[in-house]
Amino acid sequence: MDAARLRQLLDDVAAGHVDPDDAVTQLRRLPFADLGHARVDHHRAIRQGLAEAVYGPGKSPAQCATIVTELLSVGDRPILLTRVSDAQAAAALDSNPGGDRVGDTVIWRSAQPVDEFTVLIATAGTADLPVADECASVLAAHGVAATRLTDVGVAGVHRLLESVDVVSAADVVIVVAGMEGALASVVGGITGSPIIAVPTSVGYGSSFEGVTALLAMLSSCAAGVTVVGIDNGYGAACAALRLLGVLERVGAERP
Repeated sequence: MDAARLRQLLDDVAAGHVDPDDAVTQLRRLPFADLGHARVDHHRAIRQGLAEAVYGPGKSPAQCATIVTELLSVGDRPILLTRVSDAQAAAALDSNPGGDRVGDTVIWRSAQPVDEFTVLIATAGTADLPVADECASVLAAHGVAATRLTDVGVAGVHRLLESVDVVSAADVVIVVAGMEGALASVVGGITGSPIIAVPTSVGYGSSFEGVTALLAMLSSCAAGVTVVGIDNGYGAACAALRLLGVLERVGAERP
């Protein structure tokens, strides 16, 4: 349920197209649905403009399937199941046909493409691609097709400089990098667009599974770089969607 759909329901009741008792039945499920093992938040799209996503780790395949089923039963917004195992994806897709799996993310009801924005995802190395893929799939679910710039880390900075025009033209740049995380600062120095930096757990012993990249990005000399958590491609995509205001275009309106 989102604000537009709620308004339509109230209009239908006022016009006599929907019985008030039927409307009450729909509204009863609006705040959340208690499945016993989970309380599915149907109200999130109204509050945030972004429907609840299902985080796979720690859940059984059956739990993933029932939560997705419940989310699909209300509204028409994109539904995402993230960080899935093969068993979780299979169970969710068997119970809810029509989803598309992209890497470790399964998506139902992708939004129509939104063409007026350009989001660039730049990765320092090939090893950062799984995080970038998660980010791109979340953006795509909400109608934003990201441009990809792969393997442009600072160890060979000429690879990035060759694409300066592409970087400068983007409305939002998402930088995905492990090791020492320096790519975010370099990109921040060549474009005035918002930059969302994603540290990854890629690197040798002194990278401390992404902590070094995280601290480096937080300490960036390029002012205004936004940093999300380690390996959090999902969070970076959500941050970009909020910046661009795309969520309103796929059905959400702030009250």
